[in-house]
Amino acid sequence: MEQHRTPIYQALMLFNETNPVSFHVPGHKNGSVFPGYAGKYFDSILKLDMTELPGLDDLHAPEGIIAEAERLAAGFFKSDHTYFLVGGSTAGNLAMILAACSAGDGVIVQRNCHKSIMNGMELSGANPIFIAPEYDAPAGRFTNPSMETLREALKQYPGVKAVVLTYPDYFGKTYEIKEMIELAHEYHIPVLVDEAHGTHFSIGDPFPSSALALGADAVVQSAHKMAPAMTMASFLHMNSEFVSKEKVAHYLQMIQSSSPSYPLMASLDLARSFLATLKEDEIKVILQSVSDVKRILQESEHWELLTVGDPLKLTLHIKNGITAQTVARLFEEQNIYPELTTHNQILFIHGLAPLKKLNQLKKAVKRVNEQLKNMANHDTIEIAKLFQQPIQELALSYAEMEKSGNKQIQLNKACGYIAAEAVIPYPPGIPLILKGEKITADHVETIESLRRQGVRIQHRDIDKGLNVFTV
Repeated sequence: MEQHRTPIYQALMLFNETNPVSFHVPGHKNGSVFPGYAGKYFDSILKLDMTELPGLDDLHAPEGIIAEAERLAAGFFKSDHTYFLVGGSTAGNLAMILAACSAGDGVIVQRNCHKSIMNGMELSGANPIFIAPEYDAPAGRFTNPSMETLREALKQYPGVKAVVLTYPDYFGKTYEIKEMIELAHEYHIPVLVDEAHGTHFSIGDPFPSSALALGADAVVQSAHKMAPAMTMASFLHMNSEFVSKEKVAHYLQMIQSSSPSYPLMASLDLARSFLATLKEDEIKVILQSVSDVKRILQESEHWELLTVGDPLKLTLHIKNGITAQTVARLFEEQNIYPELTTHNQILFIHGLAPLKKLNQLKKAVKRVNEQLKNMANHDTIEIAKLFQQPIQELALSYAEMEKSGNKQIQLNKACGYIAAEAVIPYPPGIPLILKGEKITADHVETIESLRRQGVRIQHRDIDKGLNVFTV
């Protein structure tokens, strides 16, 4: 019954019931100073948007309700300690990397990681050693590094300070991460896992096991992705003899706001309770809804439905001749909004509740199919040639990058230069080219193809070219 408790949310509700008079921040004064036309949507949440008042604790030195909420979370997720994050999984990824390594330290990193992992590498000054993911030809995308690649990297670099992996990937694909964790531990090396899309794995069957349960030392989860928390609300779980909790807490105080959002923290409290008290019959109803959605999505000759380890992730693999961007746009015109579109796939995420608008989805699929019959064919994009080196370091260290000048060069003339800025298709936020990486012809060809298909790319003034180092 303890997991039914939500100490942060309950304390905020009780505090609000005292009809408090605010002579403190925030400036909306419990919602009394706010544009009236927006009150319909903001009034309720503003009453919970408090500051560190008596009885409401302090995220950076928790002793009361926040400490109790984190203890309850650690109990459910089975961690040694769980930290509440109000800066998204980005804050957790940065903190665990900074706590595990220092400038010049070698760190083995999964190459197709989120950009926040690379930002953590740069902030720490570590020397990333990248292990390339395998290419899954039937799925048309890169997945995870092989056990053999990790084993070889550990042999070549036995003194590394950490291994950083992503599990599951954005599409919900899992892999044998337990064996990788055990291998790294044989070298007394901690494993840090970006498990942004796996918060719900701790529910248990029929979902895959969390990396935390499989022995990882530090695991970051975006509670707002798959659990019912507010955007930016995340967890950082610690269960390690290799990484200091005190150092993690130190860096979290540096990275996270000194004025953390109480609505976000309360939503973490509620999300944990929701996951912990989800009943078996409720899960069966969710899975039946997933089956209904899959049946509807399969009714097309223009795509193939792919399923992976996480049953809540449904991917449309668009067949040759049509761009995924085109198909996604047609769905959006029917008010159906998928999570992610790549050059050839569209990701639909089913929530932890049955979908109530099955008829709307069915009508949308029918309409999209009708519209696609007259669509013109487009060139396909070949990405299998990327990440050719199984084990790779950057062409320049971060210290060398700091001392180097940079310039802008036209995309078609960039081959052989070293990138001074990452090139990141977004979403999913995985760098196509890393800062400090040598630019290849395959990189240029892929960027040109992605841009022709309308894929959004994060890079300053990419229309004018790429930023490169002048070394």
